[in-house]
Amino acid sequence: MNTSAEKTTFPGWRGTTILAVRKNGKTVIAGDGQVSIGQTIMKGNAQKVRPLGTSGVVAGFAGSTADALALFERLEAKLEQYPSQLARACVELAKDWRTDRFLRRLEAMLIVADARSFYLLTGAGDVLEPENDIAAIGSGGNYALSAAMALYTYEDDAETIARRAMDIAADICVYTNRNLTVEVLSQTD
Repeated sequence: MNTSAEKTTFPGWRGTTILAVRKNGKTVIAGDGQVSIGQTIMKGNAQKVRPLGTSGVVAGFAGSTADALALFERLEAKLEQYPSQLARACVELAKDWRTDRFLRRLEAMLIVADARSFYLLTGAGDVLEPENDIAAIGSGGNYALSAAMALYTYEDDAETIARRAMDIAADICVYTNRNLTVEVLSQTD
């Protein structure tokens, strides 16, 4: 018998670990490829991290794929409107996301980055720039975040930190796999 809580969460989509790390002139966004419904893995090679247009911006998402893709399109439009102004494009998207009737219903979170900065965006209108140079979202986000924070002092390479942290998250979170998409941005690009 289904409880009311089970009915509200059906079909029980779970998954995603997205991690961003910036160190020594490199910004890395890594995401796993697992998509699950309840206890069943539906897909193991989803691409949840991708470049946005030709703007030098990379984004990763957690949440509904269709919703995230709609947000990616909107963010690309904002980046065209505000070239080389990632923070402004993110703020404008967050304002639209919070106030637009259609966008308000979208269920996703984003991490977006260029070579110099990255931001976490939510449907509540949040545009957060992490205090330290690490951010994570998704079901395994806290595991990856913790691992990356522990590795940050001991490892000089952002990509190595991200890959090791994602590996640790995959050991702990059943909704995270080791099929990674990794995008690297360098301040020299």
